[in-house]
Amino acid sequence: MSALFSPFQLKDVTLRNRIAVPPMCQYSASDGLANDWHLAHYTGLARGGAGLVIVEATAVSPEGRITPACLGLWNDAQGAELARIAAAIKAAGAVPGIQIGHAGRKASANRPWEGDDHIPAGDARAWDTLSPSASAFGANLPRVPKEMTLADIARVTGDFATAARRAREAGFEWLELHFAHGYLAQSFFSAHANQRTDGYGGEHAGRARFLLETLAAVRGEWPENLPLTARFGVIEYDGRDEETLADSIQLVREFRAGGLDLLNVSVNFCTPAAQVPWGPAFLAPIAARVKRETDLPVASSWGIERASDAERVVAEGQMDLVMIGRALLANPHYPYALAKKLGMARPSWVLPAPYAHWLERYRLEAD
Repeated sequence: MSALFSPFQLKDVTLRNRIAVPPMCQYSASDGLANDWHLAHYTGLARGGAGLVIVEATAVSPEGRITPACLGLWNDAQGAELARIAAAIKAAGAVPGIQIGHAGRKASANRPWEGDDHIPAGDARAWDTLSPSASAFGANLPRVPKEMTLADIARVTGDFATAARRAREAGFEWLELHFAHGYLAQSFFSAHANQRTDGYGGEHAGRARFLLETLAAVRGEWPENLPLTARFGVIEYDGRDEETLADSIQLVREFRAGGLDLLNVSVNFCTPAAQVPWGPAFLAPIAARVKRETDLPVASSWGIERASDAERVVAEGQMDLVMIGRALLANPHYPYALAKKLGMARPSWVLPAPYAHWLERYRLEAD
């Protein structure tokens, strides 16, 4: 039996295999509302055979969107549209998940194919951005954000909790907190973005405070029997790798004590000067270390597309789940291709019968 296609249980949720669709922004919403594009997109990915489908970064408040076209979960109308998607994912055999987050100083940007840069301040589509400190990311995102007041921090923490409740009510069974990629939560923990001198800055405890308080607030709204997870950047690749990784692992232990069930290991992306060593499964050894030193299940993505890499990282225990993104955009039935590559006798069980019958027949006749 392939390790990649073995079931995975976390709390009361069982995935049919170890393949997860990571959050991938579609930048196709209006006023934060999902639409038929999202419904077709996520239903197709679920039909393709993945065990878990996580809906893209969904903002907990209007100013938390990356772009004006991002999904939101700050009102009940948005929750109702997302409920259709959660139901469709589940009906197709995958576990429906959703990622909630706040873009912080990287918000108010154009869509990637329209510049991937900050919308000019005078543009009617733009809005003021928030961050732990009044420090810009730089490069294509030069706008200086507003430094958050204590009232701002309390309000956004509450927004996360309210969005988690709406996600639960919409029927999602897996929640991921977006604590990565230079967005708001990651910025609080990063020395590149956080220069505060109050209780939310400085040493580890201060920089970790917003993340831990947000986790606690969400934990109060999310059912104990369903997985509560986070995507968190544990390394920056800025020349301080060991120091950053050790600091991050300490925080992950605190996440675990606070009720986190799994960590999706990623990169910080808090400075444009980072030198990320892109390559196949390059985060696998980092994920394995996080798992070993925190005793928390882990997942990761970035360059895990080859069948041999996906199978190896699960079989060797480096990861519990593999997040496969671009390959699934190119081919929503990529799990079927992986199953064939791994030599499974009848990989057609990965797909729904109206597809599997004909694909399996074609495969056998072609052989």
